[in-house]
Amino acid sequence: MKKIKTMLLTITTITVMTQSLFAADIPVESYPDNATDESVAIAQNLIGGILDEVQNGLGYQPAWCKANNAVFAAVLANETGGYGYADLAAIARNAILQCRDMYLRPEYYAEKENTVRALISDLINAVEIGATDYKTAEKQAYTRIYQMAEPTFNPETDCVGDFCYWDIPPIDSALLTQARKLLKNARSRTEQITEIQ
Repeated sequence: MKKIKTMLLTITTITVMTQSLFAADIPVESYPDNATDESVAIAQNLIGGILDEVQNGLGYQPAWCKANNAVFAAVLANETGGYGYADLAAIARNAILQCRDMYLRPEYYAEKENTVRALISDLINAVEIGATDYKTAEKQAYTRIYQMAEPTFNPETDCVGDFCYWDIPPIDSALLTQARKLLKNARSRTEQITEIQ
Protein backbone atom coordinates (compact mmCIF):
# COMPACT_ATOMS: atom_id res chain seq x y z
CA MET A 1 0.00 0.00 0.00
CA LYS A 2 2.83 2.36 0.87
CA LYS A 3 4.50 1.69 -2.51
CA ILE A 4 1.28 2.55 -4.34
CA LYS A 5 0.91 5.82 -2.46
CA THR A 6 4.53 6.71 -3.14
CA MET A 7 4.16 5.89 -6.82
CA LEU A 8 0.95 7.95 -7.13
CA LEU A 9 2.60 10.87 -5.35
CA THR A 10 5.62 10.64 -7.65
CA ILE A 11 3.47 10.51 -10.78
CA THR A 12 1.39 13.46 -9.58
CA THR A 13 4.51 15.49 -8.78
CA ILE A 14 6.07 14.76 -12.16
CA THR A 15 2.83 15.66 -13.95
CA VAL A 16 2.51 18.97 -12.09
CA MET A 17 6.16 19.85 -12.69
CA THR A 18 5.90 19.00 -16.39
CA GLN A 19 2.78 21.11 -16.81
CA SER A 20 4.34 24.11 -15.09
CA LEU A 21 7.61 23.75 -17.03
CA PHE A 22 5.90 23.81 -20.39
CA ALA A 23 3.15 26.32 -19.62
CA ALA A 24 2.51 28.96 -22.27
CA ASP A 25 4.00 32.38 -21.63
CA ILE A 26 1.92 35.50 -21.29
CA PRO A 27 2.39 37.44 -24.53
CA VAL A 28 4.43 40.58 -23.93
CA GLU A 29 2.07 42.63 -26.09
CA SER A 30 -0.83 41.90 -23.74
CA TYR A 31 0.81 43.35 -20.60
CA PRO A 32 -1.15 46.27 -19.15
CA ASP A 33 0.85 49.49 -18.85
CA ASN A 34 1.05 49.24 -15.07
CA ALA A 35 2.23 45.60 -15.03
CA THR A 36 5.58 44.89 -13.42
CA ASP A 37 7.81 41.91 -14.18
CA GLU A 38 6.96 40.48 -10.77
CA SER A 39 3.19 40.80 -11.26
CA VAL A 40 3.45 39.16 -14.69
CA ALA A 41 5.50 36.30 -13.21
CA ILE A 42 2.87 35.76 -10.51
CA ALA A 43 0.05 35.81 -13.07
CA GLN A 44 2.07 33.46 -15.31
CA ASN A 45 2.39 31.06 -12.43
CA LEU A 46 -1.35 31.14 -11.87
CA ILE A 47 -2.62 30.90 -15.45
CA GLY A 48 0.18 29.34 -17.52
CA GLY A 49 -1.65 26.02 -17.80
CA ILE A 50 -4.86 27.78 -18.77
CA LEU A 51 -3.04 29.58 -21.58
CA ASP A 52 -1.89 26.17 -22.84
CA GLU A 53 -5.50 25.08 -22.96
CA VAL A 54 -6.48 28.28 -24.80
CA GLN A 55 -3.76 27.65 -27.38
CA ASN A 56 -5.25 24.17 -27.83
CA GLY A 57 -8.79 25.44 -28.40
CA LEU A 58 -10.35 26.28 -25.02
CA GLY A 59 -12.85 29.11 -25.43
CA TYR A 60 -12.53 32.52 -23.83
CA GLN A 61 -15.33 32.17 -21.28
CA PRO A 62 -14.25 28.81 -19.79
CA ALA A 63 -10.63 30.01 -19.73
CA TRP A 64 -11.56 33.29 -18.04
CA CYS A 65 -13.65 31.40 -15.49
CA LYS A 66 -10.68 29.18 -14.58
CA ALA A 67 -8.26 32.10 -14.51
CA ASN A 68 -10.61 34.24 -12.44
CA ASN A 69 -10.98 31.44 -9.89
CA ALA A 70 -7.22 30.87 -9.76
CA VAL A 71 -6.42 34.56 -9.29
CA PHE A 72 -9.20 35.08 -6.75
CA ALA A 73 -8.14 32.04 -4.69
CA ALA A 74 -4.49 33.11 -4.74
CA VAL A 75 -5.36 36.64 -3.61
CA LEU A 76 -7.52 35.32 -0.78
CA ALA A 77 -4.74 32.93 0.28
CA ASN A 78 -2.27 35.83 0.24
CA GLU A 79 -0.05 34.07 -2.33
CA THR A 80 0.36 36.98 -4.72
CA GLY A 81 3.25 38.90 -3.23
CA GLY A 82 1.02 41.83 -2.32
CA TYR A 83 -0.51 42.25 -5.78
CA GLY A 84 -4.26 42.63 -5.74
CA TYR A 85 -7.01 40.98 -7.69
CA ALA A 86 -7.44 43.88 -10.14
CA ASP A 87 -3.77 43.89 -11.19
CA LEU A 88 -3.51 40.15 -11.71
CA ALA A 89 -6.96 39.77 -13.26
CA ALA A 90 -6.14 42.44 -15.86
CA ILE A 91 -2.97 40.60 -16.83
CA ALA A 92 -4.82 37.28 -17.02
CA ARG A 93 -7.76 38.67 -19.00
CA ASN A 94 -5.51 40.40 -21.54
CA ALA A 95 -3.37 37.28 -21.94
CA ILE A 96 -6.38 35.04 -22.50
CA LEU A 97 -7.90 37.44 -25.05
CA GLN A 98 -4.59 37.70 -26.88
CA CYS A 99 -3.88 33.95 -26.90
CA ARG A 100 -7.43 33.16 -28.02
CA ASP A 101 -7.28 35.68 -30.86
CA MET A 102 -3.88 34.38 -31.97
CA TYR A 103 -5.24 30.82 -31.85
CA LEU A 104 -8.18 31.74 -34.07
CA ARG A 105 -6.18 33.82 -36.58
CA PRO A 106 -2.52 32.70 -36.65
CA GLU A 107 -1.88 33.48 -40.33
CA TYR A 108 -3.51 36.89 -39.96
CA TYR A 109 -1.25 37.75 -37.01
CA ALA A 110 1.86 36.70 -38.92
CA GLU A 111 0.80 38.80 -41.89
CA LYS A 112 0.03 41.84 -39.73
CA GLU A 113 3.31 41.53 -37.88
CA ASN A 114 5.18 41.83 -41.17
CA THR A 115 2.97 44.76 -42.25
CA VAL A 116 3.56 46.63 -38.99
CA ARG A 117 7.28 45.80 -38.97
CA ALA A 118 7.64 47.40 -42.41
CA LEU A 119 5.59 50.42 -41.32
CA ILE A 120 7.48 51.17 -38.10
CA SER A 121 10.95 49.72 -38.72
CA ASP A 122 12.57 53.12 -38.08
CA LEU A 123 10.79 53.38 -34.71
CA ILE A 124 11.90 49.87 -33.76
CA ASN A 125 15.50 50.80 -34.57
CA ALA A 126 15.19 54.07 -32.65
CA VAL A 127 13.99 52.21 -29.55
CA GLU A 128 16.75 49.62 -29.93
CA ILE A 129 19.53 52.20 -30.08
CA GLY A 130 17.95 54.34 -27.37
CA ALA A 131 17.22 57.34 -29.59
CA THR A 132 13.60 57.41 -28.41
CA ASP A 133 11.70 55.96 -25.49
CA TYR A 134 9.01 53.29 -25.75
CA LYS A 135 6.01 55.54 -25.05
CA THR A 136 6.96 58.10 -27.70
CA ALA A 137 7.57 55.35 -30.26
CA GLU A 138 4.26 53.68 -29.36
CA LYS A 139 2.36 56.93 -29.90
CA GLN A 140 4.04 57.49 -33.28
CA ALA A 141 3.39 53.87 -34.30
CA TYR A 142 -0.29 54.17 -33.43
CA THR A 143 -0.54 57.37 -35.46
CA ARG A 144 1.01 55.66 -38.49
CA ILE A 145 -1.35 52.71 -38.14
CA TYR A 146 -4.37 54.99 -37.92
CA GLN A 147 -3.11 56.89 -40.95
CA MET A 148 -3.01 53.61 -42.90
CA ALA A 149 -6.79 53.43 -42.51
CA GLU A 150 -7.46 57.16 -42.75
CA PRO A 151 -4.63 59.22 -44.33
CA THR A 152 -6.06 62.50 -42.99
CA PHE A 153 -5.89 61.33 -39.35
CA ASN A 154 -4.09 63.88 -37.18
CA PRO A 155 -3.86 63.20 -33.44
CA GLU A 156 -3.52 66.92 -32.71
CA THR A 157 -7.03 67.59 -34.01
CA ASP A 158 -8.75 64.18 -33.90
CA CYS A 159 -7.77 63.25 -30.34
CA VAL A 160 -8.95 66.33 -28.48
CA GLY A 161 -11.15 66.36 -25.39
CA ASP A 162 -12.61 63.37 -23.63
CA PHE A 163 -11.55 59.99 -25.00
CA CYS A 164 -15.11 59.06 -26.03
CA TYR A 165 -15.16 62.02 -28.47
CA TRP A 166 -11.92 61.18 -30.27
CA ASP A 167 -12.26 60.67 -34.00
CA ILE A 168 -10.14 57.53 -34.43
CA PRO A 169 -10.41 55.48 -37.63
CA PRO A 170 -11.62 51.88 -37.28
CA ILE A 171 -8.75 49.39 -37.44
CA ASP A 172 -8.14 45.84 -36.29
CA SER A 173 -6.58 45.71 -32.84
CA ALA A 174 -4.09 43.14 -34.16
CA LEU A 175 -2.18 46.00 -35.78
CA LEU A 176 -1.81 47.84 -32.49
CA THR A 177 -0.97 44.60 -30.72
CA GLN A 178 1.79 43.80 -33.16
CA ALA A 179 3.19 47.32 -32.83
CA ARG A 180 3.33 46.93 -29.03
CA LYS A 181 4.97 43.53 -29.41
CA LEU A 182 7.68 44.75 -31.78
CA LEU A 183 8.42 47.87 -29.73
CA LYS A 184 8.47 46.02 -26.40
CA ASN A 185 10.81 43.40 -27.84
CA ALA A 186 13.08 46.20 -29.08
CA ARG A 187 13.03 47.78 -25.61
CA SER A 188 13.88 44.39 -24.06
CA ARG A 189 16.85 43.94 -26.39
CA THR A 190 18.09 47.42 -25.44
CA GLU A 191 17.79 46.64 -21.72
CA GLN A 192 19.66 43.34 -22.18
CA ILE A 193 22.48 45.05 -24.06
CA THR A 194 22.68 47.75 -21.38
CA GLU A 195 22.92 45.12 -18.63
CA ILE A 196 25.72 43.31 -20.45
CA GLN A 197 27.74 46.50 -20.86
